Amino acid sequence: MNDTTQRIVVVTGGASGIGAACASELARAGWKVVVADIDFENAREVAAEIGGVAQRIDVADDASVNDAAATIEEAVGPVYGLVNSAGIIQKPVPPHEMDMAVWDRIQQVNYRGSYIAGLAFARNMLARGQGSIVNITSITDQVATPLHGYGPSKFAVVGMTKCLAAEWGPSGIRVNAVAPGYTLTPALVGAIERGERDLSALERNAALQRAVRPSEIGSAVEFLLSDRAAAITGVDLPVDCGWLVANPWHTYGGLRKSALAPVLSSST
Repeated sequence: MNDTTQRIVVVTGGASGIGAACASELARAGWKVVVADIDFENAREVAAEIGGVAQRIDVADDASVNDAAATIEEAVGPVYGLVNSAGIIQKPVPPHEMDMAVWDRIQQVNYRGSYIAGLAFARNMLARGQGSIVNITSITDQVATPLHGYGPSKFAVVGMTKCLAAEWGPSGIRVNAVAPGYTLTPALVGAIERGERDLSALERNAALQRAVRPSEIGSAVEFLLSDRAAAITGVDLPVDCGWLVANPWHTYGGLRKSALAPVLSSST
């Protein structure tokens, strides 16, 4: 950050996974981090590790979100930044086999929850004429996948991001999104260790031939929140090790081999 005061940022879903990684990177960069999550015990653990503050929040409950926003403003101070990371995923089932209650819950948390949290924390940002919001989306918001609830919920968050960026820009608030690719969160690592996901397949499908580290998502989020991105609003930034750009190449036989080895060989 370019200013001398420690800015306050709230990370919903901050008790685990990408949210926890964002909280950690933000604390490392000098932000005062409020780890907000429905899982209050884990939120307290993450907050203790990074020198932050824990706050219980249920983004599916309007009253919980509004109460949390008021409590944080009163007990911690004026909130400058918000990271909407709270979300739930789904199994890749055909749409006609998907329980609509599950579909509804995904929209309620991923899309509506991000919207309600944005409104709750933006009210005071608007009054102060400054603020920065980053919504965590997914690379599934840019392609077709068999995630018929999750994917569209992230498409919706991107649309919301662009609309609010235009709406609140004149009031000094920037709204952006970060779209993580396959990220080595504890959940994904656990699935790999159980044999449910093939890490080598994930790596082959990315231009950089590896998966994303959670800290790399956190770094992108911190950048977009900070004054270094003062002219950036309304973007959905993929952080995916080149998964999106690499996939069309499989139509042509896949990515080429690294050019590094031949170059080194010819120079010796």
